[in-house]
Amino acid sequence: MIEANLDDQTGEGLGYVMNQLLTAGAYDVFFTPIQMKKDRPAIKLTVLGNVDDQDLLTKLILQETTTIGVRYQTWQRAIMQRHFLTVATPYGAVHVKVATYQDIKKTMPEYADCAQLAQQLHIPFRTVYQAALVAVDQIEEEA
Repeated sequence: MIEANLDDQTGEGLGYVMNQLLTAGAYDVFFTPIQMKKDRPAIKLTVLGNVDDQDLLTKLILQETTTIGVRYQTWQRAIMQRHFLTVATPYGAVHVKVATYQDIKKTMPEYADCAQLAQQLHIPFRTVYQAALVAVDQIEEEA
């Protein structure tokens, strides 16, 4: 994890550096509002990525932000195994992400598919989303 405190960075600059870091391979980039010395409001930039990319990500942060230094921390993480399947709903096909870890299972219909169908058919997003979840349940019951 790489962090830097930014007390004089524009919102446009924050958006730009986020995009650059994600394009360069960061797993995640996020901003947290903080209060710095002398009562200055600021933003803490946090970048999660592979240790092999640390130098590249650091260079991007130093080049594209107003910070003059960064901090490093090493963390371990557990991630769920993921795969995708496509389910048929009354409204059309929806891709669904299936994530598992030991006996835990989560299914998440893809936002873009649900939003596109909802807009095309002039129906609520939630209607398409729920239909995709029902379709996943039906597939699991048949298995």
